[in-house]
Amino acid sequence: MSIRVYELAKELGYSSKELVKKLNELHVSVKGHMSAIDEDTAEIVRHELLGKKEQEKKTQKSKKKVEEKVNPELRPLRIKVPLSVKEFALKINKSAAEIIKKLMAMKIMATVNQTLDEEITRQIASGFGFSLEKILTEEETLLIKHKQFDDGQGLKFRAPVVTLMGHVDHGKTSLLDVLRKSNLTAREAGGITQHIGAYEVILPKGKITFLDTPGHEAFTAMRSRGATITDIVIIVVAADDGLMPQTHEAINHAKAAGVPILVAINKVDLPGAEVDKVKRQLADIGLMSEDWGGSTIAVEVSAKKETGIKKLLEMILLEAEMLELKADPDRVAEGVIIESKLSKGSGPTATMLVQNGTLHLGDVFVCGLTHGKIKSMRNDLGERLEKAGPSVPVEISGISQIPMAGDKFYVVEDEKKARELSVSKNENLRQEKLMPAQRASLEDLFTQAQEGKAKELKIIIKSDVQGSLEALGSSLQELGTKDISVSIIHSQVGAISESDVMLAIASDAVIIGFHVGIDVKAKETAEKKGVDIRLYRIIYEAINDVRLSMEGLLEPTIKESFLGRAKILQVFKISKLGKICGCMIVKGKFVRNAELVRLYRNDECLYEGKLESLKRYKDDVKEVGEGLECGIGLDRFDSMQSDDIIECYRVEKIARKL
Repeated sequence: MSIRVYELAKELGYSSKELVKKLNELHVSVKGHMSAIDEDTAEIVRHELLGKKEQEKKTQKSKKKVEEKVNPELRPLRIKVPLSVKEFALKINKSAAEIIKKLMAMKIMATVNQTLDEEITRQIASGFGFSLEKILTEEETLLIKHKQFDDGQGLKFRAPVVTLMGHVDHGKTSLLDVLRKSNLTAREAGGITQHIGAYEVILPKGKITFLDTPGHEAFTAMRSRGATITDIVIIVVAADDGLMPQTHEAINHAKAAGVPILVAINKVDLPGAEVDKVKRQLADIGLMSEDWGGSTIAVEVSAKKETGIKKLLEMILLEAEMLELKADPDRVAEGVIIESKLSKGSGPTATMLVQNGTLHLGDVFVCGLTHGKIKSMRNDLGERLEKAGPSVPVEISGISQIPMAGDKFYVVEDEKKARELSVSKNENLRQEKLMPAQRASLEDLFTQAQEGKAKELKIIIKSDVQGSLEALGSSLQELGTKDISVSIIHSQVGAISESDVMLAIASDAVIIGFHVGIDVKAKETAEKKGVDIRLYRIIYEAINDVRLSMEGLLEPTIKESFLGRAKILQVFKISKLGKICGCMIVKGKFVRNAELVRLYRNDECLYEGKLESLKRYKDDVKEVGEGLECGIGLDRFDSMQSDDIIECYRVEKIARKL
């Protein structure tokens, strides 16, 4: 006799996710909510957890404290970010060289024209005694007003948003047709979906919103514009066909998006159905089904005979419970565009998915480069609506121009500001068209590593034959170390397609082609978006290029060379300069451009930083030798005392090899 984790969770009043965590803490090994435990173990768990639940409630109440640290000595600095090193230097009345030195100390290599983002600017400003106060753009001002509606108090569970993906003729649309109980397939040429649709299914235990995409290209195109739309992906696989190239692509796109995957094994009613073969193929790519000891939910269904549908819907709702999807229906709305078109009767229209809040007729909204005021709102059945809450898809009219799929929208109060913002963003777009987006390339990975951004090299591999594909993939993965990993997010036989380029854009990956060409559309998109595509005919050249780029990603070894030691004889306080140490160089020498100094008191290191100044009498000097007296100032430190010891070092960075 055994019981599923999700069944025990309902009994004990926990969510499945909470119970899985509790069981692992109790050393009961389970992989997920579908795992089964024997009745004896379940009884022990009941005894352990029921008594602790009340205590946990009390503990949770005492964990909500937020501490804010404010440095009153920092001067406010109001600037617009991002900005260049040169522009920032002018704002704080420092030289660009000083800014670059600060950046180098942070392990960031930069030039005077390098653009600094908000976080880096804030850190440097603090180092020079300033507190950054960012001047907000019009859009950011509107967004802040929009976010003021978020108090976190009205969160309620929302319906999951599910995308069906898979091979073109594996029954994806027919399965959705059964789920929706409408004749969608009959309305479309050849049974193939011609556009992105969003459909709401109402069940006794809750609602599910289904997205039906024409392929993973559209799914990834939306994600490349920053749209997080899907909560769960269902991969549809025909039991008589197994995993096809498009199935592999769809799975890799879903994995790259970090979305939970369920598998619907369709057409199990056909004579040639081989369910075990499909599960074996899934296991080979890391999607081991739960009945085989894995964690992937795989449901056997037949769209034609409508079998297994109820279980599939139950599994979707169960997975949604694990994800704990929540939204606040009482705040103003925000969401994302699913599709858009130009309608003869209504002008520009868009299918919107509300992700938070409630959308009403007459609401003013900003969306990508456009804006609008909702004149009409319909659901997927063509019914007129007055409002739409979280996870509800609606088609609206009243938008000024056609938005792009994946554009985010948010409701605002000021229609005039929304219009001005739309005009301003369109003007900025025209100016930026000559500046293509920067994507990952083997050359710039070193710079990314210096900025602390890249510790993983993502690669897409396309080859002429399966043997070469496996050999190249295996060789590249062997280059991975504990410090940096190689992640092959997609590999397939065939020419480099536009789908590969879209995946590279969304995942910031490099494409490697071995004995293959590039489709015309793929080449155009790659050039436009700045995607790095490398073509090779010799496998060792490909491996060597990747090895060199990975070595650039490794943090260099830091070697310190002792230069000199000084003893503080007396401490002087000088107006405008702070405290200066009168010192004697007792060993070696002190140099002005030493990368590192340390101050010791009774063998305890009290300071580690840089020299602020080095003087002989009243003159600044580059170097002071052993046996001579000098004045030393330390950067942002004035707690020195007589008899303290100061040492200076030369710091050398040595490139590491794999």
